[in-house]
Amino acid sequence: MSHQPTILSTCDAAYQAVREFQRAGKRVGLVPTMGALHAGHLSLVEASNRRCDATIATIFVNPTQFGPQEDLDCYPRTLAEDLTALGTLGVPFVFVPTAEEMYPADFSTYVEPPAVARPLEGTMRETHFRGVTTVVLKLFHALPADVAFFGQKDYQQALVIQRMVSDLNVPIAIEVCPIVREPDGLAMSSRNVYLDPEQRQRALSLSRSLQVADEMARAGECDAQKIADHMRQHMLSSQVDQVDYAVIADPESLQEVSQLNGSAVALVAARVGNTRLIDNAVIG
Repeated sequence: MSHQPTILSTCDAAYQAVREFQRAGKRVGLVPTMGALHAGHLSLVEASNRRCDATIATIFVNPTQFGPQEDLDCYPRTLAEDLTALGTLGVPFVFVPTAEEMYPADFSTYVEPPAVARPLEGTMRETHFRGVTTVVLKLFHALPADVAFFGQKDYQQALVIQRMVSDLNVPIAIEVCPIVREPDGLAMSSRNVYLDPEQRQRALSLSRSLQVADEMARAGECDAQKIADHMRQHMLSSQVDQVDYAVIADPESLQEVSQLNGSAVALVAARVGNTRLIDNAVIG
């Protein structure tokens, strides 16, 4: 039977909730989100429920990871629906801090992102990962869980967080869970709500370009640039408004590769109307 989770609004309350579970011998899972939850987020909660004795989620639209021309003000906020969905999955507590709780007026310390943050999203969104590493480290201190769950949908973000946790000796395990897709292949994203039906059709070209890459790799194509060119061309021929990148990269460093030797990751980012979408797939 579902229940509405208890909202925690301060870092102190969040810390005490996690520690209380741990003092009782329970393993705690953490699912950090910005809300506007969809099946992809809920799959992270389900993964945590399988791995852990208690799952705590966070909902915080983090202002420091948005650039000046980005969608902070209009980012979808659906707290009531989110709490109902989390309650259905048995989440007892949800940390929902204000911006002032996370960033008091005198806040001035930021976490320098690792090298893997520099290409791709780091090039397109200059201060994005500084905001991500800072808020995630703060969440890990406020909620010292045993395991934190992130989605492969944000492939680069997951690598950045794994590297930060390793470099800074943060005592938390990171689990990266598979992308959840709509039946037609579109990767689940909170920003999909921005798309009208015609734009949504064009947005399918991101996931389909990744299928093109995988098919080429499976057919024996080793020229990574040739595969990347086909990905880009597929999106452009489907009338996306702008391709930010279409690359084949090393799955750990995200440095672009010239030849496919074993596993690689295909990553794409494109704009459809005013909406910027990303997607990826491991190929080879």
